[in-house]
Amino acid sequence: MGAVVGTLTMQTKQRQPSRDKVDDELEMTMVCHRPEGLEQLEAQTNFSKQELQVLYRGFKNECPSGVVNEETFKHIYAQFFPHGDASTYAHYLFRAFDTTNNGSIKFEEFVMGLSTLLRGSVRDKLEWTFHLYDINRDGFISKEEMTEIVRAIYDMMGKYTYPALKGDVPKQHVDAFFHKMDKNKDGVVTLEEFILACQEDEMMMRSMQLFENVM
Repeated sequence: MGAVVGTLTMQTKQRQPSRDKVDDELEMTMVCHRPEGLEQLEAQTNFSKQELQVLYRGFKNECPSGVVNEETFKHIYAQFFPHGDASTYAHYLFRAFDTTNNGSIKFEEFVMGLSTLLRGSVRDKLEWTFHLYDINRDGFISKEEMTEIVRAIYDMMGKYTYPALKGDVPKQHVDAFFHKMDKNKDGVVTLEEFILACQEDEMMMRSMQLFENVM
């Protein structure tokens, strides 16, 4: 899933908690923002308490204050794409995780989004992706919005990683998506149109998987 997501999920798989719940609760009092209790987060996500403990330690290691701002998020994310410019895509991804729109991501917001991306249903993942593409939050995806996201992804991949992705390729990709998604041809894609089109088309689902891999 890239960047912070990739780092923390790797830690989840490789590390086992070495402290008990009391130690974790004490650690939480040392940061500027104290996340919700582990039991509540366990009930709200698809992670176990042990996994949440590992994720919290990883998050706190990267963000000692208990929150991450956009500048820090971009810096961490850029390290995973050294041959491209990840700043624009990281900006949109940050906004998708920042569910309270306050310019910072708390551990709760991060782990809720991560739970959806890693262990949510197909519909959950597609809804999250729709939210990412809906830049102006009006409930629709315009061709311009999709073009911005796709170009940001290609910029992030970089010319060394994907030398063929240049010129009009992003526009061609968006045009093909819109032709299939915009069922009523009104110039915008609704959530249901987006989900239906993705689920109906195997090639589109594989293409969407490409985007999920950089989230």
